[in-house]
Amino acid sequence: MTTDLHLTLRSAVLEEAAAFFTDCGTFGREGSGLLAFATGDDGHWTSTRFVAPDQTGGRVDGGACWVQITPAGERDMVVALEPDERFLARIHSHPAGAFHSVTDDRNPVLTHQGAVSIVVPYFGLGLRRGLDACAVYRRTGQDWLDLPVGPKRDRWVSCCA
Repeated sequence: MTTDLHLTLRSAVLEEAAAFFTDCGTFGREGSGLLAFATGDDGHWTSTRFVAPDQTGGRVDGGACWVQITPAGERDMVVALEPDERFLARIHSHPAGAFHSVTDDRNPVLTHQGAVSIVVPYFGLGLRRGLDACAVYRRTGQDWLDLPVGPKRDRWVSCCA
């Protein structure tokens, strides 16, 4: 698979993710999921759905949150894709600001070149303001490159209705 692909995120898919994250947030937990994409006749990749595998989460002393995909969730991810779909982006929530934590860097879920990682602030409520309220990163080499709002991000990721 080429690493030079542009991802278009459908609003309905982001709304589905936001609903899941805010539900997790009502229990004081972060949430994590994957965005499935399919390519059309034009060769562009468009999100088809949000997949939330089985997961557990909680809080540690000091208020920090954590989320972990369970072994059952790992199996969920293996069988979730339709033949024409690919997981090209991870999306997960944080309790406050949107940033890629050291834990996010060490546990990327997706490791292919060009993978996208989206961090949604405020237990998913940040998506009410759209993707611009989120932190977006792109996998390059062994690192995650921050894609700030603007042309740098638009080259790789955009939203549509």
